[in-house]
Amino acid sequence: MRERRLGSQGPELSLIGFGAWEAGGGSEWGPPPPEDQVLNAIRSVFDCGIDWIDTAEVYGRGRSEELVGKAVAGRRDEVRLASKVAPAPEGSGFRAEQVRAACEGSLRRLGTEHLDLYQLHWPDGGRIPVEETWAAMAGLVDDGLVRFIGVSNFDRDLIERCQAIRHVDSLQQEFSMLELRDRDLIRWCGEQGTGVLSYSPLAFGLLTGAIGPESRFDADDVRAGRDEGSLFAPGNRERNHAVVEALRPVAERLGITLAQLALAWNVHQPGVTAAIAGSRNPDHVRSNAAAGDVELDDATLSELDAIVSRAAPV
Repeated sequence: MRERRLGSQGPELSLIGFGAWEAGGGSEWGPPPPEDQVLNAIRSVFDCGIDWIDTAEVYGRGRSEELVGKAVAGRRDEVRLASKVAPAPEGSGFRAEQVRAACEGSLRRLGTEHLDLYQLHWPDGGRIPVEETWAAMAGLVDDGLVRFIGVSNFDRDLIERCQAIRHVDSLQQEFSMLELRDRDLIRWCGEQGTGVLSYSPLAFGLLTGAIGPESRFDADDVRAGRDEGSLFAPGNRERNHAVVEALRPVAERLGITLAQLALAWNVHQPGVTAAIAGSRNPDHVRSNAAAGDVELDDATLSELDAIVSRAAPV
């Protein structure tokens, strides 16, 4: 698979990464499959060109990290590991001592001596100055526990405040054909030398074409569509399904799946370094990885942009 440097100072990463949120088995993804299936899905990265895995302390309350550690044991040097610390009470917290303790906990669960990328999962609403938190993250790099540091779900102001202390290696942000609100921020990050890892590039499964208008989800599922502004909210869901159906002929013409088209489009966008695609199905992981070798010409990208402009605003 093709690779791209993470920002101006980071490592080379495969254009598609493995996201281990689903692997955590939280209620937001429905009942978890057997552990062996999840481990096989994670291990499939070794034979399909994916060379980095993204996880977090809050995914399954540490369960995701444990499974990733188990899956890569004995082959740690073949893959880069990224994890995240979240604000309290959901995560360990953003005080300096909490950040260090969280990192040490992630290292322990992953069974490794260092993280290739460590990220702040989302802002804490200003309860703790981001300067204190980011200085603690920089200290982890100085002490060799972490190679590179980044943020997730941050806006430009917060990124600039971090940047004043130490370079922000990456931004992890939700971005897909159906979620375009941070397109300008992502482009700006690319101009600043901050790499961008897009999460939910398949719009929680909508862009695979496997979720139809009649699909139903458990109340705890992230796709239940309770929030007015969500991709699955009444009205939004129908509009987004129409976009997916308009994309289908393009994928067929190119001889690729809808998911591969969505992923290929994603990594062709200005500022994007790579896209995170998660699955608990090994075959889906391999199929997603193949998107990293799909080239889209300017005419096709223009055609796709015209289609995605019809997506529901969120």
